[in-house]
Amino acid sequence: MKGVGRILIVEDESDLQKVLKFNLEREGFEVLQAFGGEDALRLAREHRPDMVLLDLMLPDLPGTGVCKALKADSKTKRIPVVILTAKGEEIDRVLGFELGADDYVVKPFSVRELLLRLRAVLKRNRGEAGETPLLTFGRLSIDRDAHRIWVDGREVDLTALELKLLLTLHDRRNRVQTRSTLLDDVWGISAEIETRTVDTHVKRLREKLGAAGDYIETVRGVGYRFAEAPDDGPPRGARK
Repeated sequence: MKGVGRILIVEDESDLQKVLKFNLEREGFEVLQAFGGEDALRLAREHRPDMVLLDLMLPDLPGTGVCKALKADSKTKRIPVVILTAKGEEIDRVLGFELGADDYVVKPFSVRELLLRLRAVLKRNRGEAGETPLLTFGRLSIDRDAHRIWVDGREVDLTALELKLLLTLHDRRNRVQTRSTLLDDVWGISAEIETRTVDTHVKRLREKLGAAGDYIETVRGVGYRFAEAPDDGPPRGARK
């Protein structure tokens, strides 16, 4: 793969496609282009891009359907998706994150800001340089760089957003995080009203973590807190 990364642009407006392609290639990215949802899914499966930049309003298949299909396919589920759309209402943003999007950019947008956000998503997906790769907490083991986690030595598949939620709670363990704080820091949504999206993701995360799900504690009427220390001993069969 040449350049600093391969990005699949899914956008049916040809003028915007040209603008995005020009600016991304100038920054060193290799660009793939799709003008509809079906082509996007085919190209994603064939070329495995480092990221998909996805419009929601497509002529053949809605962007939400494309995102859902990408995240459901074992070949493409780890590819980060950044939604680029004119639909900027909070409910649209929440839905996008619920489907597994890693970021959400509203049109009209600043090209400079978009490039910074794309690089941030790529950096997060590839792992932060200089971080300690393996983190252990009771039954739980996390390799930040490889985006992999284990519970009692068994690997658990998390989305990029679920991993970010888990790490945010862990890194602030024994400190209560309100739903609004998590929406702002994990999803990037500054919301004056609480939504159920945090509760939904925490529920799914607990289910995936199994025995380690108990580390995420509910503080009624406030939010969530990660346990200060595990009370179940070292992880059984942990990765070495």
